[in-house]
Amino acid sequence: MSRIKEFYEKYLSWINVYGLVTIVFLVLTFTAGDSSLYRRYQYDEKIRGLEKEIKIYQNEIEVNRQKLDALHTDREGLERFAREEYHMKKPDEEIFLIKKK
Repeated sequence: MSRIKEFYEKYLSWINVYGLVTIVFLVLTFTAGDSSLYRRYQYDEKIRGLEKEIKIYQNEIEVNRQKLDALHTDREGLERFAREEYHMKKPDEEIFLIKKK
């Protein structure tokens, strides 16, 4: 026990014990466990990325909803869509498909 006391008096006597305990507590709180600052930063980055994906998909849904509404109301648009997507044709037409490389 005297060695510990000597070590403390020689090297650590100038440090306030309460301050040391507080610093150790804060370091452990911010670096250990799921609530560490690093983990919280990672979770926040993941949340921001997922929110961006949500916005992208909401925009895509809105565009597709507008296309669907246009197909339900516009006969010419429906015919154009069927020709482009499903390669449908009128009985007296010929269709030439050009494939891109």
